[in-house]
Amino acid sequence: MTIDAIDFGRLYRDHLAIAARTRKTASAWDSRAAGMAAKALRSGYTRDFVARMDLAGAESLLDVGCGPGTIALAVAPRLRRVVGLDYSAAMLDALRALAAEQGLQHVETLHRAWEDDWSDVPVCDVAVASRATLVDDIAAALAKLDAKARRRVYLTHPAGGHFIDPAIQRVIGRSVPTVPDYIYLVNILHRMGIHPCLSYLTQESRLADAQDFDDYARRVAWSLGELSVAETTRLCAWYGQATPAERAGPPMRWAFISWEKPRC
Repeated sequence: MTIDAIDFGRLYRDHLAIAARTRKTASAWDSRAAGMAAKALRSGYTRDFVARMDLAGAESLLDVGCGPGTIALAVAPRLRRVVGLDYSAAMLDALRALAAEQGLQHVETLHRAWEDDWSDVPVCDVAVASRATLVDDIAAALAKLDAKARRRVYLTHPAGGHFIDPAIQRVIGRSVPTVPDYIYLVNILHRMGIHPCLSYLTQESRLADAQDFDDYARRVAWSLGELSVAETTRLCAWYGQATPAERAGPPMRWAFISWEKPRC
């Protein structure tokens, strides 16, 4: 058997089922919109992502899973049209508010999920999906993203399989299976006839700037699911004696995947 016989889309789905990761609902993301909007343009991750983008010859951008406009607003001043797509209405509200504050009148929003009908989603010069590709059917998502890009595509996907340091998982007595890694995407794209560029970027752990233990425990639960009383007790005891670096854990690592569309 050769690699050509492997259905990487199916393997991805099987791996996601083993991970037993419950996709966050739109309302769950709605509740985080205000906090994420406050950080949207300040992160090192955003600067690193944008620095790797080539906007030469581009006038329009589609940002899928745009959140409050983390990437879209960072590049909007260099474009004529920016379309933010997300399944969280509150995130889109935040994007429109931030765009208005910045006087960006060419920013539009579409309330859509990956699984929805995209027949009315415009084809743009550049398509982006930043930290938004952990979806049920990644093969279908990649095909949609590629179809809506005229020139280039940029996305990030987890590299390493964990959102919370396994050492912190062990503190509370859990061993959470990894989520499907970026390598599935690379192989699916290869099967599509796309030979992407691959590099990596890091993002400070989401636990690093927790204000206190309650905030820290909420962030752990956001990634791992609700904590039991016993798990919370173990986490609290460890938190009290851990160093700031131990509490934060290592930075989150992302695979940065990009490709050029063939020119006619």
